[in-house]
Amino acid sequence: MRIEITRPDDWHLHLRDGDAMKSVLPHSARQFARAIVMPNLDPPVTSVDSAAAYRYRILSAIPPGVAFEPLMTLYLTDDTPPDEIRRAVESGFVRGVKLYPSGVTTQSDAGVTALEKCDAALSEMEKLGMPLLAHGEVRDPGVDVFDRESVFIETVLQPLLERHPALRVALEHITTKDAVDFVLSSGENLAATITAHHLLYNRNAIFEGGLRPHRYCLPLPKREIHRAALLGAATSGNPKFMLGTDSAPHGRRLKEADRGCAGCYTAHAALEFYAEAFESVGAIDRLEAFASFNGPDFYRLPRNTAKIALEKNDWTIPKTFSFGENEILIPLRAGEVLHWKRI
Repeated sequence: MRIEITRPDDWHLHLRDGDAMKSVLPHSARQFARAIVMPNLDPPVTSVDSAAAYRYRILSAIPPGVAFEPLMTLYLTDDTPPDEIRRAVESGFVRGVKLYPSGVTTQSDAGVTALEKCDAALSEMEKLGMPLLAHGEVRDPGVDVFDRESVFIETVLQPLLERHPALRVALEHITTKDAVDFVLSSGENLAATITAHHLLYNRNAIFEGGLRPHRYCLPLPKREIHRAALLGAATSGNPKFMLGTDSAPHGRRLKEADRGCAGCYTAHAALEFYAEAFESVGAIDRLEAFASFNGPDFYRLPRNTAKIALEKNDWTIPKTFSFGENEILIPLRAGEVLHWKRI
């Protein structure tokens, strides 16, 4: 079996920086034409100038002969000025502003402590059509870790959209039926990305046969009822749902640690993972719209014209990849056989 689709884009990607970035970038560039690149570096990418410098480093690392466009984002802080939003829009290469509630995930300590502090910047984004890319979890120790997304929707996102009804929002890496239902009940200005690993795994996968650190990510996978809702949304054909891998590389020493980092590395086989998920419910014919059309339409960018192909062809994922000079990276499903292959 072989399918051909329009070359897709990744609307949520972590590339890191320096030698580590050079190790993982070829995987994404081989599969995707464009990618929304996350700004949670150290220090974070909070200005157009720093986004331009990061973009240059990415472009310089793209393998020769490979066409790949990084779409940059700014890291929203309590102090982001409206002028920086205007500069971002005028730049032509900054395509979103990322909301990390402070302390909610990797490199989020400089994130937003209270969204009301960002109201001037959000008003400017609403006026100019700049999307807000939201990590949709609260960081409240009184809220159960499996409830943080639903509480975010109720206490942060819904009031935000009431204050700024025209603000364009991408609710990233959704993990719950609550999120699916909220996106479906909201206007066209709210969309969502869905990862392959949240389509393939429920929360049991993290503990299958023992603690599986390379399946640990944030937001955490939830119960099977939520995974099924995500799969239903992704394969429904509804244009409000789009591909975003949230591929998040961490070296083995940081994953297999006393306080292991959250993030699944999936860029090495992203399309193959999505194809497996879609095929599991007999919806492989709907992969193209989810992967190649819905994202550009939401971001108001032209759809790609080049084609890529996948075929049913068994291959084994490498057990490790290099990650910079002195570290290795354990990919999702390391050493396992996949049945789809990008050709």
